[in-house]
Amino acid sequence: MQGLTIRTEPVSKDIESIRNIVSSSGFFQDYEIPVAIELVEERLEKGEASGYFFVFAEVNGETISYACFGPIPCTKNSYDLYWIATRNDFRGNGVGKVVLKEAEKEIKRLGGRAIYIETSSKPLYKPTQKFYLDNGYRIEAILKDFYDLNDDKLIFTKQLD
Repeated sequence: MQGLTIRTEPVSKDIESIRNIVSSSGFFQDYEIPVAIELVEERLEKGEASGYFFVFAEVNGETISYACFGPIPCTKNSYDLYWIATRNDFRGNGVGKVVLKEAEKEIKRLGGRAIYIETSSKPLYKPTQKFYLDNGYRIEAILKDFYDLNDDKLIFTKQLD
């Protein structure tokens, strides 16, 4: 995408940007949005000691997509991808793929060797599942009825070379 820039350090305006991105996506419940915001607030307050790392994509200084990830406690170099979302009006332009690839580079730079991602099995999340599969992730586990009846947790993984 033309004019796309990437950064890894959060700034205070990202609190509202993340709220807008996550709200616009249509994939997250109202109760999930404050969690996304809490992670960037904690990073702004504690820095890298928070354990939360970010990649932001901007166009003309406006944040349109982001990923949040961090090391999994009690593992050697395994990382969770907690959030990845693109503002709805920019979806389908390859921005999410760029953000995911940048997150993978950052995780590798931080010493990560494996990434774990979880998502729902609901039909709404079929595009999300396809996105992960198309980007080299595989389903490692399925936890039946995890989120609710007939709503399994799918755990995707990718080994970094």
